[in-house]
Amino acid sequence: MPFNQKPQKFNAKINAVTIGSGDKTVTIGGDCTFPFYSFDAESENCPKIGVEISDMGLEGVSEGIKAYYEGATTMADIAKKAAAMEGADFVALILEGGDPNGVNKSIDELIAVVKEVADAVDCPLVVEGCKNVEKDAELLPKVAEALQGRNALILSEKEENYKAIGAAAGLAYNQIVGAESAVDINLAKQLNVVTTQLGVDAKKIVMNIGSAAVGYGYEYVVSTMDRIKGAALGQNDNMLQMPIITPVSAETWNVKEAMASEAEDIISVCGTAPVAAYLFYHTEDKGKAGEKTSGNGKARKASETDQGKRR
Repeated sequence: MPFNQKPQKFNAKINAVTIGSGDKTVTIGGDCTFPFYSFDAESENCPKIGVEISDMGLEGVSEGIKAYYEGATTMADIAKKAAAMEGADFVALILEGGDPNGVNKSIDELIAVVKEVADAVDCPLVVEGCKNVEKDAELLPKVAEALQGRNALILSEKEENYKAIGAAAGLAYNQIVGAESAVDINLAKQLNVVTTQLGVDAKKIVMNIGSAAVGYGYEYVVSTMDRIKGAALGQNDNMLQMPIITPVSAETWNVKEAMASEAEDIISVCGTAPVAAYLFYHTEDKGKAGEKTSGNGKARKASETDQGKRR
């Protein structure tokens, strides 16, 4: 019997949000189907990729990244090389030097970097704070002010500081608001609801629902994205119809596998590390599937909690 595929059609669609100004803009969202489901409907806007740079310059980055930016001595130089990278749709500047638990740069210093980068490139800009709730509440409104007219995406407001950041970025300076939540469909929706209650246009909001490297929660992030997209399209939930941006570099460069040498990787895989335990658990037959090898080589029962931790 021949297979007759029936396209899954939705009446709802994801909001189309344009980032940038002038001739250099990118539009995300706008689709009425799940990602990569081109057999159901054509994608209105393909996924966009940005290149992340830091206000800390090339401090602490890998040798491979340093090689690409060879000759770049200022933030303007770094920004230009990032924008020129093949396949880059926008530049994302992270202001990690502002973290009070780190270098703790002043807001004036950080704004000077933002202006230098903005003057150096004409591509769409995404600016992320230092991830400290209190500092970002002061910093990101200043960033939104400094980038007036650029229609930049400001990352990110959170539940604790959405009033300061959302009102400044989305209302006072007409930027795009990034709404960040912790990999939970209900938290994501609630933040969108309270942000729109401030008066921010729902079509000026982009969700950042969290991210994770493979083996560190990646599957759970993807399943949450699927649930959000399903509710947005299948249930026509307009508080979940915002497009999603996912900053991945902070996750990928913070895991051991990304920074360890080749020799260290070999030791991890061949030893009695959690990596070996994970492989054991998923390759043994069903009779042994309830056991896995712990770090000291002994077998112990694999509980639901253990599996959740591996995700």
